[in-house]
Amino acid sequence: MSSRSTLTTWSLEQTSPGDLLPAAAPEGDDVRIVRAEVPSPEFSRFLYASVGGDVLWIDRLAWSYAQWQEHLRRPGVETWVAYDRGTPAGYVELEPQDGGAVEIVYFGLIPAFRGRRIGGHLLSYGTARAWDLAERWPALPPTKRVWLHTCSRDSEHALANYQRRGFRLFDTKVTEEADVVAPGPWPGALPRTS
Repeated sequence: MSSRSTLTTWSLEQTSPGDLLPAAAPEGDDVRIVRAEVPSPEFSRFLYASVGGDVLWIDRLAWSYAQWQEHLRRPGVETWVAYDRGTPAGYVELEPQDGGAVEIVYFGLIPAFRGRRIGGHLLSYGTARAWDLAERWPALPPTKRVWLHTCSRDSEHALANYQRRGFRLFDTKVTEEADVVAPGPWPGALPRTS
């Protein structure tokens, strides 16, 4: 019999570019944020598994190469990657939706880069790119709303980070979910807890 635990999911939004409260760039680090303009299933899967492996991002692990490719080629889907001295540190993925909404579908840092003030800067930058998405994709309507969700399995600092950047809570859901073992970016990469 599998064990179950309570999962809380918070949905947050901004409804104006003026809602964004940007974080300062990390001092002294050579952190750059660059858009991955060439759709690359390999690179996107690497980012997804490396950032989300310890916080139970599992929904895309079973995606085929063709599924990744189809998703990444959708107009307006963008991946913005933070690099620390040339090494990928984290990413934010944007996805346009109906009615001028843009979802920050995934956002996070590879564990070794957490706690170094990169996350707030990356979230600020990614949110600003969500607001100006239609400037790069003229067939899309101007952004009217940027939204995202986080849950109690994410970093303990995630919800507060979003709120510090000007996101407002608009929905909370509590569900019972089957417990899942964190897969890590590859088998054995993370210590298991019992």
